[in-house]
Amino acid sequence: MASHRKSRSRTGVRANTPAVGFTTAALASVTLLSTQSATAAPAEPKPSIEEVQKKVDDLYRQAGTATQQYNKAKEATDTQRKSVDRVLDDVAKSADRVNEARRALGTYAAAQYRAGAVGPTAALMFADSPESYFEQTQLMDRLTDRQQDAVEDFQKEQRSAAKQRVEATKSLESLTESQASLKAGKQKVQNKLAAARSLLSDLTAEEKARLAALERKKEEEARRKAEAKAKEEAAERKRQEEARQEAPATGGGTDTGSGGGSGATDGTYAAKAEKVLAFARAQIGKPYVWGATGPSSYDCSGLTGAAWKEAGVQLPRTTWDQVKVGKRVATADLLPGDLVFFYDDISHVGIYKGDGKMIHAPKPGANVREESIYYMPIYGSVRPA
Repeated sequence: MASHRKSRSRTGVRANTPAVGFTTAALASVTLLSTQSATAAPAEPKPSIEEVQKKVDDLYRQAGTATQQYNKAKEATDTQRKSVDRVLDDVAKSADRVNEARRALGTYAAAQYRAGAVGPTAALMFADSPESYFEQTQLMDRLTDRQQDAVEDFQKEQRSAAKQRVEATKSLESLTESQASLKAGKQKVQNKLAAARSLLSDLTAEEKARLAALERKKEEEARRKAEAKAKEEAAERKRQEEARQEAPATGGGTDTGSGGGSGATDGTYAAKAEKVLAFARAQIGKPYVWGATGPSSYDCSGLTGAAWKEAGVQLPRTTWDQVKVGKRVATADLLPGDLVFFYDDISHVGIYKGDGKMIHAPKPGANVREESIYYMPIYGSVRPA
């Protein structure tokens, strides 16, 4: 007799039961995770504090370079804006002269109209194209000398106005390009500074303390180098003083100004340098702001430009142009007032004050201060006047 009992599956559980579905899903998940773990790239190791310091310093330097690019673009934009204003002013004046010449022609046309005839002058006023009208040269013979002069003035002013309109269009296009470059430069600076701030914000309190210790070590090394240079300058000043005392009363001793370098200069430069340094000292404590030229904040070349302006010397806006002004001097021959430039890309500048130190606007987040010239790699130095 056939059995009516349901047969069991060989595993003892039906294939479509929830238990089997859960087990299958779990196995699939484990397999997927195993595959991902095998193929995923290993996580990048966290950078060391030394690497963070190097990266942050590099980002600030890049921001300094971008600031100089921004300054150059801003200078070009300001120049173009002045040019556009001047050209538009010329266009307006030219339009006034055209209208005045047109009114002169209108006077003759009105007189002819009152006389009961539309003469050549009136025909000119009503013509669609004065140039095509005057292709009929015989009509010019019928005008009086005075009328001919008025017509010629009108045509001259029209040509001048057209030329100035073309010039104005080109100037406006150039201004638009400069403004676009200025905007891009501004964004570049902001991106570099944001990247530096992000790196610093990710540090733990312990890491920040270690970073601060590294910074102090860097500052201490720069300070020791400045002290060594101060001793050299003091020895040089003593040597020069002894040489002056030994020289005959009528002798022409060399005036080296107030500096300690071996490069000779005259009292005129020393007097200018004193004005420069007096101004720079008065700015100590004011914040660095990229693109700023004072009086409440400065970037590095904004400070040097403002300081030397006090001594009657107009410096270019950017470090790249300031380094070309005056005479190049060696670090060993630095005198107070000289400009010291830093990094291979010449993206920073400070004012030498003597004894291995400078006054400069360092970077965003810092204020104008005195600091060793050896804090950053020196590119070169110039004596502006």
